[in-house]
Amino acid sequence: MTRLRVVIDKPACCGYGLCAEICPDVYKLDANGIVYVDDPIVPEGLEDSAREGAEACPQSALAVEEI
Repeated sequence: MTRLRVVIDKPACCGYGLCAEICPDVYKLDANGIVYVDDPIVPEGLEDSAREGAEACPQSALAVEEI
C-alpha cells in the first residue's frame, strides 16, 4: 500500500480554506486561517480527499506525495 504525506508551503498559504472544507480530517486552519496538519501522514482511506484538497488550493501551497 502506498503511503502519502502532506507537504505545506506555509508562506504561500493565503487562508482560502478550501483544503479544510474538502478534507477537514487532514487539513486544519489556525487562528490566522493558515493551513496546518496534525500529522503529515495521510490516514488510510483519506488519500483521495487529501489530494482533492491539495489540488483545490489556489496558491498551490499544498502537495500530497508518496513516501
